[in-house]
Amino acid sequence: MTGNCVFCKIKNKKIPAEILFEDDFCFIIKDINPVAPIHFLIIPNIHFTYLDNLTDDFAPVISKMFEAAKNIALHENVLESGYRLVINQKDDAGQEIPHLHLHLIAGIKLKPLG
Repeated sequence: MTGNCVFCKIKNKKIPAEILFEDDFCFIIKDINPVAPIHFLIIPNIHFTYLDNLTDDFAPVISKMFEAAKNIALHENVLESGYRLVINQKDDAGQEIPHLHLHLIAGIKLKPLG
């Protein structure tokens, strides 16, 4: 954990949050500023900042994050209708918290990207 990381504080129960799912690799919470009716954050338990630091050792965590995303999409009944997964990296991409996290966005018809 880095000293002021909000996600690490949530993981370590220093900041209250409703954790919707948790395993040995990651946890899921609702985004506090949702852009759609369904907007979850899938967050690795281990503090990890940016994908440019990615090593093979971290690959199982990434895999489990995507598996958790699929499972929460199934639970929320959007697996068939569709959902968007987004990872913002650094300031220009809009990453607000420097702890890697995956956004799952669904519940409305999303506009195509690009």
